[in-house]
Amino acid sequence: MNKKKVVIGMSGGVDSSVAAYLLKEQGYDVIGVTMQIWQSDKEYEEREGGCCSLSAVDDARRVADKIGIPFYVLNFRDSFKRNVIDYFVEEYLAGNTPNPCIACNKYLKFDELLMKAKGIGAEYVATGHYAKIEKKGDKYVLVKSDDDKKDQTYALYNMTQEQLAHTLMPCGEYTKDRIREIAKEIGLAVHNKKDSEEICFVTDNNHGRYITEAAPGKVKEGNFVDKEGHILGKHKGIVYYTIGQRKGLGLALGRPVFVTSIDPIRNEVVVGPEEDIFKTDLICKDLNYIDLDLTKGPVELEAKIRYSAKPQPAVATLLEDGRVKVSFKEKQRAITKGQSVVFYNGNYVLGGGIIENLA
Repeated sequence: MNKKKVVIGMSGGVDSSVAAYLLKEQGYDVIGVTMQIWQSDKEYEEREGGCCSLSAVDDARRVADKIGIPFYVLNFRDSFKRNVIDYFVEEYLAGNTPNPCIACNKYLKFDELLMKAKGIGAEYVATGHYAKIEKKGDKYVLVKSDDDKKDQTYALYNMTQEQLAHTLMPCGEYTKDRIREIAKEIGLAVHNKKDSEEICFVTDNNHGRYITEAAPGKVKEGNFVDKEGHILGKHKGIVYYTIGQRKGLGLALGRPVFVTSIDPIRNEVVVGPEEDIFKTDLICKDLNYIDLDLTKGPVELEAKIRYSAKPQPAVATLLEDGRVKVSFKEKQRAITKGQSVVFYNGNYVLGGGIIENLA
């Protein structure tokens, strides 16, 4: 009987490294792949760490050699620029706060990588994500990781039935501590490698500078205003700010203020007291449904509005234009346009969409 072939995306980190090992131990024919997404060789040669640095390629290659699997670097540079970087820049210029990891998962890891994998006869792609995929009746479902603190399902809600059917995520059944232990037990040098938390293509963690350089002449100074429109000071460009932000505003008003909204048309950043950033209702677009039917009426579920949030009780209602209104039982802090709202039923991911506006 032929072993099933799986292409695993290897970032050079401990999670994807151990995932590759686990799959090989389970009897799969494993091929390691790093997606080449860096835009400038010079820039990434100089950078230490990060999931898309050139040093990460060396780490991934060493792991592949250690566990005895073939390893390749595939060029995804143009697609990453188009679907992730350009989207990131355009969203910030529009006054939104995008999540580039969600875009990368949607367009690269579970779309283009899966197509390339099928093209070489592989049945699956695999990643080091902390999430689980299960068969429920005639459907595949996305389930929270056994390690709730590391769960990454928020960034995976766009997966289709086809993608879920052909994806493996072996780390979902382990805690992060156990994954590191396994890496140490099998002699992987990456067992204590620090997790990458920054935006991979923003090498100095200054996204405002990055966007300013990527879109010359489009980031301009403007006014901080209150909700009545009174000018309170000057901001350095709307891309430097996000909803709920307090630090780094450079305003001396004798009282704490928070970013409550961003107006790209007027190039204004609206600030106000903390209570102004607590809201209950939002409208979302670009929906993906994994296990949710809103056509028969509103559905009570849980939803979270950012990666680090905990799912909260809410009601989702389908609107006539295909968008969805989400009404939380309690006010949520800093609902932010451009971020995703993801729906849950306990440990099951029901779907999600992009926050377009407050309702």
